[in-house]
Amino acid sequence: MANRNNVHIVQRGDGWGTLREGGQRASEVFDTQAEAIQAGRQMARQGQGELLIHGQDGRIRARDSYGNDPCPPKDSK
Repeated sequence: MANRNNVHIVQRGDGWGTLREGGQRASEVFDTQAEAIQAGRQMARQGQGELLIHGQDGRIRARDSYGNDPCPPKDSK
């Protein structure tokens, strides 16, 4: 099941878009990937989801979690 709080940064035509998981259309489209990442990071923080950054080939190249981390760090104590 898609988590609508997750935000994907994907290539859209000549630009980069922020896309909620499970959505078909980008919420916003930016000229650069860096601008899209900045906007997507805020969206993921507000929704306490994950930010998934895709490369030009469409594969996920990085991800950040803002809330429910599926793999939380273990205590070293």
